Amino acid sequence: MLKQFLNLKLSQKLSPQQIQLMKLIQLPTQAFEQRLLEEMNENPALEAGKEEDDYDQDEFQNDDYDDYENDESERIEADDINIDEYLNSDDTPDYKTQANNYSDDDEDRESPLAAPISFHQDLINQLNTFILDNDERDIAEFLVGSIDDMGYIRRSIPDIVDDMAFTQAIYTDEETVTRILHVIHELEPSGVGARDLQECLLLQLKHKTPTEYVDLAIDIIENQFDAFTKKHYDKLLQKYNVSNEQLKKAVHEIERLNPKPGGAFTGNNKVTENVVPDFAIRIVEGELELTLNGRNAPTLHVSKDYQEMMQTYKVSTDKSGAQKDAVQFIKQKLDSAKWFIDAIRQRQETLFVTMNAIMHYQEEYFLEGDETKLRPMILKDIADMVGLDISTVSRVANSKYVETPYGTKLIKEFFSEAMKNDQGEDVSTLEIKKILQNIIEEEDKKKPHPDDQLAELLKEKGYPIARRTIAKYREQLDIPVARMRKKI
Repeated sequence: MLKQFLNLKLSQKLSPQQIQLMKLIQLPTQAFEQRLLEEMNENPALEAGKEEDDYDQDEFQNDDYDDYENDESERIEADDINIDEYLNSDDTPDYKTQANNYSDDDEDRESPLAAPISFHQDLINQLNTFILDNDERDIAEFLVGSIDDMGYIRRSIPDIVDDMAFTQAIYTDEETVTRILHVIHELEPSGVGARDLQECLLLQLKHKTPTEYVDLAIDIIENQFDAFTKKHYDKLLQKYNVSNEQLKKAVHEIERLNPKPGGAFTGNNKVTENVVPDFAIRIVEGELELTLNGRNAPTLHVSKDYQEMMQTYKVSTDKSGAQKDAVQFIKQKLDSAKWFIDAIRQRQETLFVTMNAIMHYQEEYFLEGDETKLRPMILKDIADMVGLDISTVSRVANSKYVETPYGTKLIKEFFSEAMKNDQGEDVSTLEIKKILQNIIEEEDKKKPHPDDQLAELLKEKGYPIARRTIAKYREQLDIPVARMRKKI
């Protein structure tokens, strides 16, 4: 049975231009430059740099953009296009004044990036210094391939033997693999190819010049590893009948070792991250000065050649079907170029006003560099100041960096929740974490403070915080429990 009824529904749709702007805002400088190159490759009507001739152009304004929201199968007839809107006028367009008070980034320099060999390739190259037959060489290369980025082989010998038989058609036995594994253990960095932390530390100690304290360290790792990891120093003193100073020097030998030998290899970095600050904050005569990286304000203009094509079509008396298709294509590219230039301008304004609000909100910190001066700040605080949506502020903060007199910082690090001190004032959780970190750094490492004592010390400083909150902040700061901070 058919029924007819009215249904009232409220919905919101983002235009393609709004979606494009949101995507551009969240891009950091390097990704933005890549996106800019992609757009210029896709749209020949968009060009970078200053125009050769100083001629006036219209902004290529077309009031009827609804056609692009219709089905793609709908076409605009070439005769309906007002060609004059795409040709000369007396108005100076925005893209002709792209300086926008942003100077070129004179300090920008291209930094050469090293292209070292990989960690595993370096190990393979070291194998060339050993005399191995073909079978042994194949086994050794397979073992090197089984080493993870931290330098460990986290597989048992029987598993390796089976894997080589099934995947490489290399048939061998556990004794041979163990013998070749000892060859791997001779490679640099020392400790590579170990199957666990205990073996890794032992390999490094055995590569050291034998001394009284190195020998004691080897004995401790080999026979009292559990007591050492739990820092039961009293048991070790009683077990080895040595002085406190002797044990301290043996432990010092162990602490100098690298628990992740693969991570120490300079060529092991998979990605070389080159952080380019999106903003710069400087102190000029006691006042903060904010600048946007010049690479975020490119000079763009619409291709003169495409305008000449439109002019050619206008004066042409023979408007064939092919010419009509061509003018539709040109119109689409001109509109797309205009939209992209507008999006770049809006991106610049959004980035600047958002960072400017953050700078003034945290003015005391940026003037002094003291992290305890950071005020509690959430996304809504900045969104209310600049009149933008919280999601827009989040896009700016999550992936952008700012160069300050105290180093290059990720903007989202300036945001924090608020907590009450004993005076009822709102203080930033970042301030509390900094004070907690200072207390732990200054503690007596022979008797480090447990969490409940840390809570008491913070309470004395005016920050009444529960022990479980102390534990949470300590973990966020990557600080171990008191027992693991203990030193002889």
